[in-house]
Amino acid sequence: METSLATKPRGGVSGTLRFRYLGPDEIEVLSGLWRALHAHHTEIAPHLEDLITSVDADESWRRRRSRYLDWLADPDTLAVLAERDGEEVGYAMVTLREDRKGSWERGERVAVVQTLSVLPEARGTGVGSGLLEEIRRQLGAMGVHDMELAAITTNSDAIRFYEREGFRPFVTTLVSRIGAGPHD
Repeated sequence: METSLATKPRGGVSGTLRFRYLGPDEIEVLSGLWRALHAHHTEIAPHLEDLITSVDADESWRRRRSRYLDWLADPDTLAVLAERDGEEVGYAMVTLREDRKGSWERGERVAVVQTLSVLPEARGTGVGSGLLEEIRRQLGAMGVHDMELAAITTNSDAIRFYEREGFRPFVTTLVSRIGAGPHD
């Protein structure tokens, strides 16, 4: 399936964003976009170097590709590629999970944006907003009411973007090595 969204010029970029829904057999098209996100995450998270052992881009893609294929076995998973002028500029991978009937009513299923990647040169040009708009349209048609995502704490640009898009902080996840104490 393919849809289009005419975007207003931003930062000197104009054109129509086209969204294409990918199946498992097309997952390799995301490799370069994932690698760009991996490089960005590695750059903005130096505070985690002692906690998280980074892997190189090839290994990171191998692991992520495997996870994507697992998720795409569920027909409700959305893999949406954004293209502008025939070039891949971003994508979103969205899974659905059953609501755990916790402290809040969030509907029967909650969407989880597992990945939202926009090439560095395409940031600020409407790609991320367009992807979220497309995802919301599709999820609304599926009867899903809530969507969540995670962002690295030091990625302040992304957090500001998500807040402009209507996301609000909900849960803070902290990480620690096993055996590490307050003075280690």
